[in-house]
Amino acid sequence: MFHLDESLKASRMGPEHISLPTRANARAVILLVGITCLPEVFLTVLEASGIAAANARQQALIVGAFWTGLLSGWEPIFPFQNVTMFLSHAFLHGGFLHLIGNMVATLALGGIVVARIGERGFLLLYALSAIGGGIGFALLSGSEAPMIGASGAVFGLIGAWKFWEWQMRHHLNSAMRPLWRSLLGLLLLNVILWVALSGLLAWEAHLGGFIAGVVFAAIVTPTLRYRV
Repeated sequence: MFHLDESLKASRMGPEHISLPTRANARAVILLVGITCLPEVFLTVLEASGIAAANARQQALIVGAFWTGLLSGWEPIFPFQNVTMFLSHAFLHGGFLHLIGNMVATLALGGIVVARIGERGFLLLYALSAIGGGIGFALLSGSEAPMIGASGAVFGLIGAWKFWEWQMRHHLNSAMRPLWRSLLGLLLLNVILWVALSGLLAWEAHLGGFIAGVVFAAIVTPTLRYRV
C-alpha cells in the first residue's frame, strides 16, 4: 500500500470538483452484477415461455424477499429464512427497470470501491450494505409487504464513496459545499421517488445501507491509503 498524496492532489479539478481514482471492469464487480441479473432473467424467461406456473415470481418472493414478519413471529418456510433474507433480498428485483437501475449504479461505483479497498473489500462492503439495508427496513418500516432489490447495497457503495470524498476534501482543504449539495440531492431524489411510487420506495433500506457504507469506510479506511 502507498500514500497517494501527489496523485490525489492531481485528481483535483478546480476548487470544488473532486475525482476519486477508479478501476474499470473489475472482475468482482462484473461477476456480482452477472449473478444478480440471473434471477430476474430466469423469472422473465419462465413467465414468457409458460414453462412454469404463473406464480414463479411469487414463489421467488416468498423464498427470498425480506419479510419483517419473519422477525416478529411468522413461521419461516425453511430453517434460518429470517437470516438468509438479509442477503437474498438483494438478488431479487421487481422487473428489468428496477434491476438495471441498481446494476448501472453498481458498475459505476464498483470501480471506485475496488480501487480503494480491492475486490474482496468491494464484495464485503456490498454484502454488509445489503444487510444494513435489511436492518434499516426492519427497524424503520412497519410494512408487512416484501422488500426486494439491491438498493440498500448500492446506497452502501454511495455511503463509502461520499465518506472518501469527504476524507479527500478534508485532506486537500477543499470546499465541502459540493459534498453537502450532492447529499441533499440524494435526499431529494429519494423523496421524489417515494412520491412517484406512491410510498412503495424502501427508503428505510436506502438509509440503512448508506449508514453501513459510511461506517464500513470509516473503520476500514481511516486514512488516505490505497491498494496498489
